[in-house]
Amino acid sequence: MNFPSELKYTKDHEWIRVEGEEAVIGITEFAQSELGDIVFIDIDTVGDDVSKDEVFGTIEAVKTVSDLFMPANATVLTVNEQLDANPELVNNDPYGEGWMVRIKLENPSDVESLLTAEGYKELIGK
Repeated sequence: MNFPSELKYTKDHEWIRVEGEEAVIGITEFAQSELGDIVFIDIDTVGDDVSKDEVFGTIEAVKTVSDLFMPANATVLTVNEQLDANPELVNNDPYGEGWMVRIKLENPSDVESLLTAEGYKELIGK
């Protein structure tokens, strides 16, 4: 499995890539493999301020629905609209085309407390 070292990770299996005061969020390769085939993603928080660990949307697989948790205090700027027609992008390319939201971080340094790739691998036992 792939866990890019430039990303930070949450214990709830989201990843975040910081780009200045903004960031991109998705779910990890491990998470998508555990969920199975992704069939629908519901994110209706564009424009909302979402606190760390609050739900910003849900992801639906064939067998289950899971909440998506915000890794840091932020405002949701945009949603990856490609996922409406192609939710399987999350399975095929979770760190690229399968990203979920772009956010504006309230405080970019909040991300420093998240897991590194090595810390995330230890968490999931890989």
